Amino acid sequence: MSVMERLFKLREQNTDVRTEVLAGLTTFLTMAYIVFVNPSILGDAGMPKDAVFVATCVAAAIGTLVMGLYANYPIAMAPGMGLNAYFAYGVVKGMGFSWEAALGAVCISGILFVIVSLVRIREMIIRGIPHSVRTSITAGIGLFLAIISLKNAGIITSHPATYITLGDLHKAPAILAIVGFFLIVSLDRLKVKGAILIGIVAVTILSFFFGGNQFGGIVSMPPSIAPTLFKLDISAALSVGILNVVLVFFLVELFDATGTLMGVANRAGLLKEGKMDRLNKALLADSSAIVAGSFLGTSSTTAYIESAAGVQAGGRTGLTAVTVAVLFLACLFIAPLAGAVPAYATAPALLFVSCLMLRELVDISWDDTTESVPAVVTALMMPFTYSIANGVAFGFISYAGLKLFTGRAKEVPIIVWIIAAVFVFRYVYLGAD
Repeated sequence: MSVMERLFKLREQNTDVRTEVLAGLTTFLTMAYIVFVNPSILGDAGMPKDAVFVATCVAAAIGTLVMGLYANYPIAMAPGMGLNAYFAYGVVKGMGFSWEAALGAVCISGILFVIVSLVRIREMIIRGIPHSVRTSITAGIGLFLAIISLKNAGIITSHPATYITLGDLHKAPAILAIVGFFLIVSLDRLKVKGAILIGIVAVTILSFFFGGNQFGGIVSMPPSIAPTLFKLDISAALSVGILNVVLVFFLVELFDATGTLMGVANRAGLLKEGKMDRLNKALLADSSAIVAGSFLGTSSTTAYIESAAGVQAGGRTGLTAVTVAVLFLACLFIAPLAGAVPAYATAPALLFVSCLMLRELVDISWDDTTESVPAVVTALMMPFTYSIANGVAFGFISYAGLKLFTGRAKEVPIIVWIIAAVFVFRYVYLGAD
């Protein structure tokens, strides 16, 4: 029996090394945009982009390796979209915390994640959260990303009377972003692998000719990770004012990662009677990756739904994930290229991802207003208050309140009452951020 067979049980899953490696390449191409987008977003929080670039690649590699070698699932991991936006625009720019304190909050949420995974209560928590609220968190993050992407592209801008208005569509950034968006959507519809990455690269190339961008090369030795390595401030993250941030990180990580794990495993045919055999190993893999990422200098690492692309290409074992991890490490040597990618080149990718996230709303029970209204409130409050935390808070409070006022309080899980009470306490005694 070969080493590969012993590690990944290829024959048991009716696959081979070639199929798994090609599946890993497919997954990587669909999610490699994160090495460009994450430094751009966290850079807006004042973090050194070069160091974040390295942290992103290494954190993605570590998390994905653990998932592949320990849990033996074809699921890749990287800093999560939405969570990085909350980190940069919600916690740092919105609430005024330092990025070091925000990293501390990520670390604490990761430790909590590890604990609930070890004692096997994560599944219980997931079952207790209303489906409509869980679904709407994903959709709300999508709306939040949409506003950020349109702003970065210059398609929308601030206005003193209406708060927001249409930007100048005659400028190169807006035009190139629009071109990039249509390119990404078209390529994705035509099932071209790596559509998002192709769109980012295409707009970046065009920016050298039409956007005044400067080209600094492609390959170099990796930049230093020292500016972000071990720079997290856990003591600041334990202050009362940021505890609600830890809660939001924890909740979003909880719902996003678990949903992705179950969804990709289901598509791969790896569920048995609706359950994952090695679910707890997978949960430990993603929770430990969050802690590792916070020490390296990046926002929460989570399972990526783009892993479904590799599954579609035949990936069934951890060898697919290991391939993705190796490719992320190879990305360390293209730092100059990553630095040349302007914000309006990644904006189309953000907008496309936001569009995909909104399809979660289809699963809401629209006939029951005690389910649909809290879901809509959750989704809308995120972009309209420029805060994912506020969206989550108002979602839980409105869900518990409407069930109570309509005589259906018994339908509300105890965990919802607890979380709603925590958020009410936050607004009454701590004030809004």
